[in-house]
Amino acid sequence: MHVVLSGYYGFDNVGDDAILLSIIQALRKCQPNIDITVLSNNPAATEKTYGVKAVNRWKMNEIKQVLKTADGLISGGGSLMQDQTGMKTIPYYAGVIQIAKWLKKPVFVYAQGMGPINHPVSKFIVRKAFNKVKITVRDKASQSLLTEIGVKNESLIVPDPVIGLNGSTFHTDWLADASLSANTYIAISVRDWPSTVDYKQKIANSLDQLVRHGEQIVFLPMHGEHDAKSSQEVAALMQEKSIIAPADLSIEEKIAVIGQSKLLIGMRLHSLIFSSIYATPFIAISYDPKIDAFAEIMDQPIVGHVEVNNWDGTLLFEQTVKVIEQLPTIQENMRQKVQAFQAAAETTAKLALEAFTKA
Repeated sequence: MHVVLSGYYGFDNVGDDAILLSIIQALRKCQPNIDITVLSNNPAATEKTYGVKAVNRWKMNEIKQVLKTADGLISGGGSLMQDQTGMKTIPYYAGVIQIAKWLKKPVFVYAQGMGPINHPVSKFIVRKAFNKVKITVRDKASQSLLTEIGVKNESLIVPDPVIGLNGSTFHTDWLADASLSANTYIAISVRDWPSTVDYKQKIANSLDQLVRHGEQIVFLPMHGEHDAKSSQEVAALMQEKSIIAPADLSIEEKIAVIGQSKLLIGMRLHSLIFSSIYATPFIAISYDPKIDAFAEIMDQPIVGHVEVNNWDGTLLFEQTVKVIEQLPTIQENMRQKVQAFQAAAETTAKLALEAFTKA
C-alpha cells in the first residue's frame, strides 16, 4: 500500500515533526512494508530523517503525480484547518484534499484539531473539503466545531497521534553535559504570542520564586530559534539563574528532556503531550483552545491565558508547589489515562488503512 501524508511537515517545528514521526511509526506497526510519501517543505531532510519518500509541498504538479500512484491521502495530524494564523492555510490543505478527490482517491483526516475557523469563506471551504471523507479529530471541541460550521460527515474523537509514541528508548546526552539528572528540574516551554498582557514577566516572576524555593529551571525551545528567542527573553527577565537547552536537539532528545523533568510548565501543545507520554505532570499556560482541550483530557491545570490578565507569577508558583507536593498521585492518574490513549492512538492508523483498503 502507498499512502501520501499532508501536514505542516518540513518546517523544523518539533511538535509537527513529532506528529509525523508518530503517524509513520503507527502505520508501519500496522503494515511494515507500507510505502509512505510526505508532502514536505524540505523533502531531502524529511526523507533522510524518517526513511520515507517526500515531495515538495508547494509544487502542485508533483503532488498530483504522487497522488495518482497512491492508495489514499492522509490529511493531518495537527491544527491544519484554522485561519487564526492567516487566510492561506485552510485553502492549501483543503486544496490538497480536493486534488485527491478529483483523482478519486480516498481521504482520511487523521486526528486533527479544528479551528479557530472564523471567516465565512474558511467555513465554506472546510465544509466542502470534508464532504465524503473519513474524519477523526483529537477532541470534542473540534468535533463540535465541524458540526457548527455544517460538516455533515460524522467524526470520531481519537487521541493526538504523538501520545502513541513510546519514549522508553529516547535519550539525550545533553542532560549529563549540563550536569542535570532525572527528576531534579522543572522544564519550561514558552513561545511568543501577541498580547497586551505581559505574560513573560509573569512567568519570569514565578520561576524566580521557584528557584528560591530550591528548584532548577530548564527552558526547552520546542520550535527552534523562535522559541529559543522567547526562552532567552523570559530568562533575561528573571533575577535568578536558569538553563536554556539547545534549540537544535532532536525530537527524541526534546521528548527525553521533558520526560525526565520533575514537571513541565508549558505553552506549546506538544510539550504537554511529550510530558504525558512519561506521565510527567504539567501546568499549562494557554494561548489557544487546543491547550485547554488537552489539559482537560489529561486532567491537568491551566494557570491562565496569555491574553487574560487574571493570573500572576505568584499564582503559577503556588500551583507548581501544589503539584510537586502531590507528584506520586498525579503521576499514577496520568499513567492510567495515557495507557488507554496509547492503545487508542494505534487504532487511528488501523482505521486509515482500512479506509484505503475498502475504497
